[in-house]
Amino acid sequence: MSGRSKTRAYLGLGGNLGDPQAAMAAALRILDARPDLAVMQVSSLYRTPPWGVTAQPDFLNAVAEVETTLSPRQFLDACLDAERRLKRVRDERWGPRAIDLDILTFGDSHIDEEGLSVPHPRISERAFVLVPLLEIAPDLTIDGRPMADTLHALDASGIKRLTVGPDWWLDD
Repeated sequence: MSGRSKTRAYLGLGGNLGDPQAAMAAALRILDARPDLAVMQVSSLYRTPPWGVTAQPDFLNAVAEVETTLSPRQFLDACLDAERRLKRVRDERWGPRAIDLDILTFGDSHIDEEGLSVPHPRISERAFVLVPLLEIAPDLTIDGRPMADTLHALDASGIKRLTVGPDWWLDD
């Protein structure tokens, strides 16, 4: 990565159809293969109960830290492209899906544009995001608020860590 300065971003990954672990791993490899983006670390995988629409299978979730020279909009486009390449279908909000990529933070940016809100507008409501996020960024604060304190106020029951190694997403 050269040219523009690097920005650290956190990306939420999830899915509950097909083989979500394979889909998330493929998405991370697609992103990491770009010359303008590098996956720095990835959380363990977590099995989590569905949120929003609850009559669906449990999800697998993880969070990745990336460094990129892309703008926030270009990073969103890269994530959407990875979802398309993995055949993401957007039928029902909060419904079942094979892959979902959400930008959680993008440096210290605050963005509220059509299709792009950073930090993620519901990050402080979602234990399934904060548990893996705090595994790799335990001291993360958003708007001066420690996310660890935010997590303590949420119900994290039902969230189960499945892997402990950071390399679950890499090719064997």
